Amino acid sequence: MIIGVPKEIKDHEYRVSLTPAGVQQLVSDGHKVLVQIGAGKGSSLSDDDYRRAGADMVKSTPKIYEAADLIVKVKEPQPGEYKFLREDQILFTYLHLAPEPDLTRELLKRKINAVAYETVQLDDGSLPLLTPMSEVAGRMAVHEGAKYLESARGGKGVLLSGVPGVRPGVVTILGGGTAGLNAAKTAVGLGARVNILDISLPRLRFLDDILTNVTTLIYTPLALEELLPSTDVLIGAVLLQGARAPKLITTKMLKLMERGSVIVDVCIDQGGCLETSRPTTHSDPTYIVEGVVHYCVTNMPGAVAHTSTFALTNATFPYVQKLASLGFAGAVRQDASLARGVNIRRGCLTNRAVAEALKRKYTPLADILAGE
Repeated sequence: MIIGVPKEIKDHEYRVSLTPAGVQQLVSDGHKVLVQIGAGKGSSLSDDDYRRAGADMVKSTPKIYEAADLIVKVKEPQPGEYKFLREDQILFTYLHLAPEPDLTRELLKRKINAVAYETVQLDDGSLPLLTPMSEVAGRMAVHEGAKYLESARGGKGVLLSGVPGVRPGVVTILGGGTAGLNAAKTAVGLGARVNILDISLPRLRFLDDILTNVTTLIYTPLALEELLPSTDVLIGAVLLQGARAPKLITTKMLKLMERGSVIVDVCIDQGGCLETSRPTTHSDPTYIVEGVVHYCVTNMPGAVAHTSTFALTNATFPYVQKLASLGFAGAVRQDASLARGVNIRRGCLTNRAVAEALKRKYTPLADILAGE
C-alpha cells in the first residue's frame, strides 16, 4: 500500500503523524511511504531522518493525496485540503465530526473511508488513541491556566503555587477522566488547591485513592456554582465519546467568578462545555467574557509537538500497520476496536453519536460490510 503523510496546515500545528521509526517499519513491511517535505520539522524530525528511514520525500500536498491509498494525519483536513480527498481513500486522523457539519458533508460527498482516532474504542470502553493527547492536554491546561492568570495577560495576578504567607490558587476540574486526572496531577504538583467534579462515584473513589490534597465532588450545577467564586482556574475536561460536549457552564455562571479568572476548555474539539466557548488558535488563544479569560485552543498538544508526536504515534502506529497490511475492509473486520473508529464509509455516517449530533442518518458499519 502507498501511505501518505502530508504536512499539517492547521494554525500552529507542529505534530506529524508518523515518526521515522514508523516509516522504517512500514517500508520493511513492503509498503511505500510518501512524506511531505518539512512535515516533521516542528517535531524536531528532519527530512534526512525520514529519507534514511526509507521515505520518499514529496514537495507538494496534492501529489501526496493523489498517490496515497492511506492518508495518515494528526488533525482533521482543513478546507484547502478537501479537494484532494478522493473516493475509497482511507483517512486516519483526529476528526471530531460532531461539531463540524461542513467537514462531515465534504467527507460524505467524497465517499472517503474516514477512521477517527478519537472513536477507536477497546472492548473495555477505553479510547487508546485519544488517551495520549488527553494526557498532554490535561497537563497543558494547568500550564496555560497559570500563564493567563498573570496580570500582564489579563488575569487576576494569582500564582497557583502561592508562597509562604499567601494562599495558593484554586483549580476546579470538570470531569475526572484522563484529561481531568492529568490536570489534577499537574495542579497538585504545583501546590494549588484542587477540586474535581464528576458524575461517577466509582471514578471519584479511584481519584481520591490515587491523589493527595484533592477534593472530589459529585457534579451538580449547584456544587459547581458554590465553587466558582473561589476558583482561579476552571478546566473543562468532560467527554461524551464521539458526541458534542454538554454545556455545563452557562453565561450566568461566569458572573459568579472573579474578574481575571481563567477557564481552559479542553473539550473544545467536541464543541466545548461552556455556552460561551468558541474555538481559538495558538496565534490568538484567548478572549474575555464577563471578565473571565477563555482559553479554547482546539489543538493544544500541537504546542509541545515533539512530546505529542511520539506519544500519539506510539498509540496509532499498530493501527496504521493493520490498515496498510489488510486494507480497510480486512482491518475493520479483524479488529473491532478499529471498526468502532470508522465514522464514514461509502458516503454513510457509521458513528451513531456523530449522526445524532448532526441530525443525519446513521448506518451501522456492519450493514455496509455485509453488502460488500
